Amino acid sequence: MTEYLDHPFSIDPRGGATTVGGDDHVRDMIMQVLFTNPGERVNRPEFGCGLKSLVFMPNNPAIAAATQALVKGALQKWLEREIEVESVEADAQDAAMVVTVAYRRRLTSERRVETFSVARGAL
Repeated sequence: MTEYLDHPFSIDPRGGATTVGGDDHVRDMIMQVLFTNPGERVNRPEFGCGLKSLVFMPNNPAIAAATQALVKGALQKWLEREIEVESVEADAQDAAMVVTVAYRRRLTSERRVETFSVARGAL
């Protein structure tokens, strides 16, 4: 089994770097795409989709559709080698933006559904 460094980086109880398996690594990569604002990475300024900036937008069908398109496009652009995005659902709840991504890992053809959220106070 291949091991990858966990994101965010942390130290395990033995004093080494915390590692994860392939499924968790792909989930970590999706989180990085979703929660990185374009311009944050010095050598890759286009990376990310800026989901955090949408938390304060009004909760209406147009914003939800725009968020879904933004997230799906960013995941397809940055993780096309790792995953095939099947669907994205976005919902602005009271104090958080919740995004559910259904995807298939290209390496194993395993279908997975993951939910990600960012609260207004977490910004």
